[in-house]
Amino acid sequence: MILKEYQSYFSQELSAIYPQTEIDTFFFFLIEEYIDFQRIDLVLKPDFELSSDILPFFKNALEALQKEIPIQYILGKTEFYGFPFLVNSDTLIPRPETEELVEWILNVISPTKKTQIIDIGTGSGCIPISLAKHLPNATIFALDISKEALTVAKQNAILNKVAIYFIETNILQTNHLAQKFDVIISNPPYVRELEKFEIKKNVLENEPHLALFVTDEDPLLFYNKIADLAAKHLTPNGLLFLEINQYLGKETIKMLAQKGFTNIELKKDHFGNDRMIKCHFNNLDSIENSK
Repeated sequence: MILKEYQSYFSQELSAIYPQTEIDTFFFFLIEEYIDFQRIDLVLKPDFELSSDILPFFKNALEALQKEIPIQYILGKTEFYGFPFLVNSDTLIPRPETEELVEWILNVISPTKKTQIIDIGTGSGCIPISLAKHLPNATIFALDISKEALTVAKQNAILNKVAIYFIETNILQTNHLAQKFDVIISNPPYVRELEKFEIKKNVLENEPHLALFVTDEDPLLFYNKIADLAAKHLTPNGLLFLEINQYLGKETIKMLAQKGFTNIELKKDHFGNDRMIKCHFNNLDSIENSK
């Protein structure tokens, strides 16, 4: 079958599930992966013959897309902040909003400064690895409860040629971190059960719920714990960065203020939703303990 004909067939088979723009994007990803074609090649080489050994790959991808499996899981990879990352069903697919969090951190942290950083709930490792690529003088740790997710994160660190210290632990059962940190970052589970109806089927049925959901009764469970740890383990003038539930900005700010955090800044994402927080913790105890 020639490429142009298969593209038409591919679009027809998915038209009842996805908008055309998304179908086109899927097809671009697949031709790049399986035949090393760029978008322009669809115009320049529409009569390219798809060989019999290549067609099964397209067929399997099409069947997976019909089941609404994310294209990133089908290909086993994605891109985040301009860098390649391996992903599978043990890790969340990194979001553009999290790229904005990374950008904010990099706008604040000097690349020349020796900085101790930890990312709590690292998943694929996209946050610490992206930071490591831009902060050559930083020592970066990454923590997660999932052994499977950490396996992927370690592969991503090797893929991107950076050194990250990975820690497997349950943050909710952790009372102490190994050292003081200049920057603590977290994008923990924050989607309430009551918000499940907003989640697309391809996310709900494929991405790890452990990394997504919290109970309606205690939606700030992880933020409370991380804030308590940050209060103990941030260096003087240290920074806490959080990605948050867009509906709980005020509640998260109130909780942080009650725990003694200052200079709390709430930032919106590119969709206009409350999405990120930056704040300081600097009390007399932390200063004395750092001497």
